[in-house]
Amino acid sequence: MKKLTKNLMSLVSATAMSVAMVGSSMPAVINQTESAIAVDTNNDDWLHAEGSRLYDMNGNEVWLTGANWFGLNCIEYSPHYLYAGDIDDMLQEVADRGMNVIRFPISTELILSWMNGTPYQISSGGMQAVYNPPVDQDDGNGGVIKAGTYGNLNKDFVESDGKTLITSDKGFDIILDKCKKYGIKAFIDIHSPHADNSGHNYNLWYGKETADGTMVTTDIWIDTLVWVADKYKNNDTLIGYDLKNEPHGKGQEGDKAAKWDGSTDENNWAYAATKCADAILEVNPNALIFIEGVEQSLSGAQAGDYWGIEDRMVNSPYIGAWWGGNFRGAREYPIQPKNGTSQIVYSPHDYGPSVYAQTWFDKDFTTQTLLEDYWYDTWAYLNAEDIAPELIGEWGGHMDEAENQKWMELLRDYMIEHHINHTFWCLNTNSGDTGGLWANISCGQQAGSTQITWEEKKYALMEKALWQTQKTGKYIGLDHQIPLGNNGLSLNEFYTSYASTEGSNLDGGTIVSGGKPVEGSAPAQTTTTTQKTAKSTTTTTSGTATTTTSGTIITTTSVTLIGGGTTSTKLNPSGYIVGDANCDNAVNIADATAIIQHLGNKDKYALSEQGLKNADCCNVGDGVTGLDALAIQRLEAKQITKLPDVSE
Repeated sequence: MKKLTKNLMSLVSATAMSVAMVGSSMPAVINQTESAIAVDTNNDDWLHAEGSRLYDMNGNEVWLTGANWFGLNCIEYSPHYLYAGDIDDMLQEVADRGMNVIRFPISTELILSWMNGTPYQISSGGMQAVYNPPVDQDDGNGGVIKAGTYGNLNKDFVESDGKTLITSDKGFDIILDKCKKYGIKAFIDIHSPHADNSGHNYNLWYGKETADGTMVTTDIWIDTLVWVADKYKNNDTLIGYDLKNEPHGKGQEGDKAAKWDGSTDENNWAYAATKCADAILEVNPNALIFIEGVEQSLSGAQAGDYWGIEDRMVNSPYIGAWWGGNFRGAREYPIQPKNGTSQIVYSPHDYGPSVYAQTWFDKDFTTQTLLEDYWYDTWAYLNAEDIAPELIGEWGGHMDEAENQKWMELLRDYMIEHHINHTFWCLNTNSGDTGGLWANISCGQQAGSTQITWEEKKYALMEKALWQTQKTGKYIGLDHQIPLGNNGLSLNEFYTSYASTEGSNLDGGTIVSGGKPVEGSAPAQTTTTTQKTAKSTTTTTSGTATTTTSGTIITTTSVTLIGGGTTSTKLNPSGYIVGDANCDNAVNIADATAIIQHLGNKDKYALSEQGLKNADCCNVGDGVTGLDALAIQRLEAKQITKLPDVSE
């Protein structure tokens, strides 16, 4: 932020891969054997979009409400203020204060160093980390000085000598592990092509050199994001990728500014973002893809106006917005990956008059005037018209007890009333034009000694927009098993014990019945051997063989269903809903997951008798197989329009 004028879905979801590998008649590599150990405990927390809302694998609605923590984008290569506090202490407080997601700005340059096997080392100016002595030592008097006696601060970030900082890639792994520990989810934001504490000022996602002279191109930007998405595809703590922070630039800058149109020009953000989303989703179809806007769009003021034309004082050819805030082009040119829009989240940035005195603040503004003068046509229509979910990636500012504070309250209340996800800018105190939620951080040499002074009035303002139960005020996390902090809830706890009684503040206050908890499983080592045969595939998992053979097609009456999770109660003449494996009167991705889990562990994830009948939705009559799960995923991706499906 800153001052301005401003494939086909995977046959087996990552959720189910920790349970079992399921056979199909898709092409297989002959005699390929793979051993893997699940990276994440359950890998069951991936999210997807339907309309303007986000849901978990069982169709429970979720609300992402958190904050930004910058520093990985800077030349310290770690979140700022780890030079003043301990990571566990700080994340514990973030979780205890109810933030269920953190947006971590980062640079393409830093990820490129990881991908190339030459990861940058965390700067000593960016982190204070010690573990002295590094091992138990003889005190010379027959006693033992325990490791860490003199210093035990951010100890996971030092090498075995107790003082040398580790490389930034290992540091990021540790950060994700600790987010998991406290029930916090994360996503990264490519804040700039190069590592630079002021990199956010650069317009584009390409065109800057790294420290070693490498020019960051569009291809490198995509390659690095695909690499990191592939690396963490089985780690559902990292739930998604914000492709580029605040693409911007004024129209008269031409190809030096980000635009949003139907061209294939390199500076067309819509074209680049779609290419990048496709590439990421090919390696991880479960990741959320956060798409920001641009700064200006063509106004249509006069015939013949074009991108790059000089601005005019009257009838300007351009309509301005905050950097990253302008989605006017998405009406005509929406982001539509090859496999559908179930993972796309639009992510505007919005600020108040303390950051810049925009024209829509010139009056005694209200929610209605903000909608009429700026919000609705610029970004709010996407949510209001049920086109796609939104996450306000940055909002915040100084508490001036005047216009800026008024704006923050209006936006906050609008997000609460309209289920808009958000990450507040920011935790850090060192954001010059907004300040942070932390006023001061200090610590001694031991973990547990960190003292965080919060900007309590600012926190109280944004706290109302954190996802929480309506009566008891318990903060709700996004992990199905791990509660959010000491006094918060896991997603399962909320949907089991609170959703149908007191509900939450989502949509300004809702009570939900019929929530379906997700049952987790422990990590396990799986060995999978796949052999291709003429018309069948045999898959062996943990010693159990399952053979799927394309058999005689049994004709049955088709039931036409709409993909994307739309509920249907239409029955076929035999009295059941084809594809409704979990018997909830809907056909969506949760049914595919139920089938995969059943195939992996029939004792733990048994389908009911009716569910087994419903689930046989591909090559009806051959029983429940991996092809049935694939058929439902194909329906969800709108690659087929009805069930049952017939395998080729």
